[in-house]
Amino acid sequence: MFYFLAILSTIDLALSTTSVPRMLGIFWFDAHEINFGACVAQMFLIHAFTGMEAEVLVAMAFNHYVAICAPLHYTSILTSRVLMGISLYIVICPVLLTLPMIYLIYRLPFCQAYILSHSYCEHMGIAKLSCGNIHINAIHGLFVVSLFLLNLVLINISYVYILCAVFHLPSQDARLKALSTCGSHVAVLCVFYIPSVFSFLTHRFGHNIPHYVHILVANLYLVFPPSLNPIIYGVRTKQIRERVFRIFIKK
Repeated sequence: MFYFLAILSTIDLALSTTSVPRMLGIFWFDAHEINFGACVAQMFLIHAFTGMEAEVLVAMAFNHYVAICAPLHYTSILTSRVLMGISLYIVICPVLLTLPMIYLIYRLPFCQAYILSHSYCEHMGIAKLSCGNIHINAIHGLFVVSLFLLNLVLINISYVYILCAVFHLPSQDARLKALSTCGSHVAVLCVFYIPSVFSFLTHRFGHNIPHYVHILVANLYLVFPPSLNPIIYGVRTKQIRERVFRIFIKK
């Protein structure tokens, strides 16, 4: 669990570094201009790190599933080699899915002023500024979103098995401990998936949703998870909570 938390915190830090400084530059210094190449680079990094975060959450759900449903086989299933393979998949898969977006954006013709509605560069947000055909961009975007939603389905399936196993435990203390272990992960899932899925789908189907709502939620899904994940896991995880208290007590 702590291994995956370390990966999650690294990705959160990278995602914040990619998006938040640009947002603060817009709000604090009226820095509303960005180079096209820098915009495409930001688009790639934001989508890649968002995909990595989604994969980490799947890995953590699998970790909880093995820990609760097959505790005696935990060390034989989640070996160092398996963890290394999962870590490589977490990094490589989102990068491979995001790389085509760079080509799909650069192939588009732009005939007018580039004015983005959002405070960061997003694939479909840039594509909609083009005067060319963006059907391939939309298809690729929907393909990526479908994989994103597939991860959510896999997480739900794992939690169905986890809940079945938890409620068959003979001890109430054991049930509460298992539910507490999963509670922080469920909270992080809600913080990450609800605004991100809403933002993705609104880009394609939310024509009747007010534009300011879409902009607000799109900003929230980049800012909220990195901000709240340390608080959620810091409060819910006993070892982290005790270590933080120990640091403050020493001071």
